[in-house]
Amino acid sequence: MKRSKQLLGAVSTIALIAFSASPALAGGSTAGSSITNNVSVSFDVGGVTQTAVTASNTFTVDRKIDVLVDFAGTAATSVAPGAQNQVLAFDVTNLSNAVVDIRLAAALNAGNAANIANFEVYRDTNGDRSLSAAELATGPITYLDEVAADGTVAVIVIADIGLGAVNGNEFDVVLTGTAREGGTAGTQGAAITQTAGANTAGVDTVFTDGAGTTDAARDGAYSDVGKYVVAGATMSVSKTSRIVSDPVNGPTNPKAIPGATIEYCIVVSNAAGGATGTNIDVDDDLPADVSYLTAFGIFVDGNASCASGTRGDNLPTPTASYISGTHEITADLSNIAPSQSRSVYFRVTID
Repeated sequence: MKRSKQLLGAVSTIALIAFSASPALAGGSTAGSSITNNVSVSFDVGGVTQTAVTASNTFTVDRKIDVLVDFAGTAATSVAPGAQNQVLAFDVTNLSNAVVDIRLAAALNAGNAANIANFEVYRDTNGDRSLSAAELATGPITYLDEVAADGTVAVIVIADIGLGAVNGNEFDVVLTGTAREGGTAGTQGAAITQTAGANTAGVDTVFTDGAGTTDAARDGAYSDVGKYVVAGATMSVSKTSRIVSDPVNGPTNPKAIPGATIEYCIVVSNAAGGATGTNIDVDDDLPADVSYLTAFGIFVDGNASCASGTRGDNLPTPTASYISGTHEITADLSNIAPSQSRSVYFRVTID
């Protein structure tokens, strides 16, 4: 008896499925969705095509949690001592494959804590990297609500700089975003925990975030740092006097006797390496035993030797004046750049 052996060959076929053109999302397949794979095997017996055999497999997509915080500036933010509501701009992105809330916290990471305070976070609703009056009026936030997968939200961190800050001081401010459970609008969700042990049939949770400035990898959070640098003006003032003349000697070797004319010289200087000083007002209280010499006037914006100034008390819009009721000289100086000096000078007579 002749025996024959029939070999069954599995024939594989490739199915091409057309998808609409769209960019790949960082979050990937949505958590909780099902992915099903179907296989079909066709074969012949005795030259006759038989009914194909099929099988399928379905699994549930687990949830990955990944938050990114990114400082949106290109350099440090220049601030002045005493300045309020100084802005650092950040982008907060949900790279998870599910909707999450993101808790926000800003804190000082480096710098003198005595000279910076009042950290707050606001939504940058118009994306201009500055804090508008409307955004300020809306009020600060502590979390981002229901951030969609691959969604990015622009936020602003503000702080007040202390008057004690000096030129060159730096403040590193860290913004940390921590993923929280989403799903309930208007309420910050509960803390998220990773799924321990082996994969389950349900939706497991895996932290996939990297290490930020102050947080570790795979902790459900991410942090980045922005920097303030203080550009202060180191201003100083000196006041000197010289005897111009007296009633006996005139201008030759004059002495400070009653009736003598005295010229006061006030020099305001700005040290090198800082910021320009602006809105400079000089107030000088004259001693009771001298009288202001109206005929000479008050000169402003002179040089360091109290020369080459402009008389400021007789202009259509005066920049200097003598207030007789308080026996006081007031004067406004133009802006003083670093390494520059400006002066005010005027004369009195000794009573």
